[in-house]
Amino acid sequence: MAASVHEIIDQRFRDLIIGSAQLERLYGQCRWAEGPVWFKDGDYLLWSDIPNRRMMRYQPDGTVSVFRSDSHFSNGNTRDRLGRLVTCEHGTRRVTRTEVDGTITVLANSFEGKRLNSPNDVIVHSSGSIWFTDPTYGILSDYEGFKAVPEQPARNVFRLDPATGELNAVVSDFLQPNGLVFSPDEKLLYVVDSGASHKTDAPKHIRVFDVVGGKTLTNNRVFCEVPEGIPDGLRVDVHGNVWTSGGPAIHCFAPDGTLLGRIHVPERVANLTFGGIKANRLFIAATTSIYSIYLATNGAQTP
Repeated sequence: MAASVHEIIDQRFRDLIIGSAQLERLYGQCRWAEGPVWFKDGDYLLWSDIPNRRMMRYQPDGTVSVFRSDSHFSNGNTRDRLGRLVTCEHGTRRVTRTEVDGTITVLANSFEGKRLNSPNDVIVHSSGSIWFTDPTYGILSDYEGFKAVPEQPARNVFRLDPATGELNAVVSDFLQPNGLVFSPDEKLLYVVDSGASHKTDAPKHIRVFDVVGGKTLTNNRVFCEVPEGIPDGLRVDVHGNVWTSGGPAIHCFAPDGTLLGRIHVPERVANLTFGGIKANRLFIAATTSIYSIYLATNGAQTP
């Protein structure tokens, strides 16, 4: 167990952290940990270990086991409004849903007759629509997927209506769209552009859009620049604060875009999620490991 390191930049951060809370390393045998999602009803955490082509499960008694032994290089995970697992798969270049009986339904694998790039991160709107990003990270090499030439002319953010199968590109001007999350009232959508991870003069910021009718986006603007590392995954708490990765740290931004503070982590952070009984435990996927820390705020959770 390692001591947590809270870096307070704005005094508002003090109300969100527990000074005595420790940063705990829960597991450390991954190649690249990503896509954590909490199952409140099952009291466990799932996450992807991308290069190892597996999904792992952590239970609060400390037990860690393999949830899925061939995950097709799964990356981002979430749950729909019925509690079913929704997963982005690099290897198959698709978004899937795991049904209650364990069978897997393919939700999306192509757009306008061409294969998706490599779906990366995914969230679900209260209407049931599924929103996901489609950068090229999973086809750049054979490490996190299978190397291939992109078929999509743009790196899109997509909205899928699972009832009809209709798939629409809601934003098409990202260099590499990555993590995404709705504000607690779903009036805003935050999307990371992590293009700087492979191009030095590219953006490493979070953009925000107004959500219109739960279907379209407008009023595109930059929410914040992440000052350290490259942003990747992100979540929001019940107050609308945005928690995101960036280098070996979690960065917390107020709804007005002000950087409030950081939680330093020993490894490069990829993604995060809120979990635990009260959604006040932050689970962190960071390179080879899964960490957690308790906070004085609660995550805005889906089921």
